[in-house]
Amino acid sequence: MEEVVISVKDVKIRYRFLKKISLLKSMFSLKKFAKTEYFEAVKGITFDVKKGQILGIVGKNGSGKSTLLRALAGIFSPDEGSIDLHGHSISLMSIGVGFNGALTGRENIYLSGTLLGFSREQINEKIDDIIEFSELGKFIDRPVKTYSSGMHSKLAFSITAILETEIMLVDEVLSVGDARFKKKSYEKMKSLIENSDRTVLIVSHSMDALQKLCDSILWIHDGEFKMMGKTEEVLPEYIKFMS
Repeated sequence: MEEVVISVKDVKIRYRFLKKISLLKSMFSLKKFAKTEYFEAVKGITFDVKKGQILGIVGKNGSGKSTLLRALAGIFSPDEGSIDLHGHSISLMSIGVGFNGALTGRENIYLSGTLLGFSREQINEKIDDIIEFSELGKFIDRPVKTYSSGMHSKLAFSITAILETEIMLVDEVLSVGDARFKKKSYEKMKSLIENSDRTVLIVSHSMDALQKLCDSILWIHDGEFKMMGKTEEVLPEYIKFMS
């Protein structure tokens, strides 16, 4: 029986925001100047991911894909339902997530590595490889807040790709950066997922990358579960729907 490494059960995630009331309306009302409203980004999604599975997640913009990945990474907890990683280590590869803008790229490598559960000694063993792969040069010792989106992507990808965890979450970083780095990242990702023990979830709008890398697809539409199955079954249906 195949080992389940991620169990998502009836997960709901809501964002809270304040809706301002105009000054004129407030003059004739005893209510507060603003009221709280909620937006449900993920609406009761349930699925399992097995060890070694390479799962692509698709859906139009605003469907809750990145929100779901952040919940899986533990950046925030679901409002309802549960997420169980069954004790496995997990990392999120996403632009700027987990970075402290005031710290340098080098310092953020140590910060990110520590948050992923690696010791300073383990990070020291890998840091030269991370810096070399990132191609940031002298910018590695400059504050991350001065980085372009492409430089953020390079650093995020390099940290997660070199400090290998059991579960990798990849959020659009394969499509950011110059053409040469995209190809380099794609080849690195291919080599990483050749390890049958590693589980990968990829959010991407690149149908070509998903088709080549993923063995299965999860389709989310407006925060709801739409379809999940083999790549060759789900992806054509999604492309047809979007066209």
